[in-house]
Amino acid sequence: MNRIRSHAAALAVLAATALGGGAVAHASEARSHSTDTALADAFGSVTRSTTWTQTSKLKLSFPTYHTEGIAFSPNHIFLSAVQIIEPTVKYPTPQGGYDRTPGKGIGHLFVMDKAGHLQKDITLGEGDMYHPGGIDFDGTNVWVPVAQYRPNSSAIIYRVDATTLAVHKQFEVADHFGGIVMDKQTGHLVGNTWGSRRFAEWNLQGKQLKTWDNPNFFIDYQDCQYVPKSKMLCGGITNLPQTPSAGGSSATYELGGLAMIDLTTEQVTRDIPFQQWSTAGHVATRNPMKMTAHGNHLTLRVAPDNGDEGNGTEILTYEATVTPQR
Repeated sequence: MNRIRSHAAALAVLAATALGGGAVAHASEARSHSTDTALADAFGSVTRSTTWTQTSKLKLSFPTYHTEGIAFSPNHIFLSAVQIIEPTVKYPTPQGGYDRTPGKGIGHLFVMDKAGHLQKDITLGEGDMYHPGGIDFDGTNVWVPVAQYRPNSSAIIYRVDATTLAVHKQFEVADHFGGIVMDKQTGHLVGNTWGSRRFAEWNLQGKQLKTWDNPNFFIDYQDCQYVPKSKMLCGGITNLPQTPSAGGSSATYELGGLAMIDLTTEQVTRDIPFQQWSTAGHVATRNPMKMTAHGNHLTLRVAPDNGDEGNGTEILTYEATVTPQR
């Protein structure tokens, strides 16, 4: 029996080799991702009373403008950002379906080594589409949406090879999408619109397969990541007005949070506030965010501050150990 199994395994390897070495790696990666539920399991035990400790702070020493999304590959740190040249201005009444002018800007995808040293500045976008959003690494590519800086507009979905850094324009969509992940269970892309009020799912050719409204109004998701199996972990912020004596709507309070979304049921399965603060005084989940898990130990990396705020953009690391729920 053992010889039969060994022979079958050898034939499988030979067949995969005939198709190319990448087939073996792809199959191995697929098995790894399909069984790795550590992050989903550990995040399911996070509560409002979970203790998060800041364990490191990495200062970036190049202009980062307004940071949007972050992703980590084995060799690089990727950070998306928008450089505003001309701010948008709201119209007194909507014009042509838009509530504001398009403004002008430049979309950046900064590529760094693990020490935070800039290796490449990739410019992304076309015309009025210059605003990169939340990004994610799927094990091979970094996915980046670049949209107009206004709701109900348009966006380009880019695929950037994390090794060669080659840029591929995947497709365009007729709305502002500010975040995207690759669902490895289906091979489809899932994105969230302005304010994360709606989600959409596409195949890799850009055909929209379905769309659904966000059932949750706790925060607006800014940066998301894929979590096995068919889940999406997002971080974000909402600005709440203060009491009249504290300044009212002109003195907003930043409420930060994290949410897990089941891409199969389209429901938010868990959300928690996250009230840790950056050097410039922003809530930590304001924009770029990624989380990993090792057993019951969670590591969260964020980069909430712009390049011209506080001490400039810093990648902050928070850690927490959770107790599994019974």
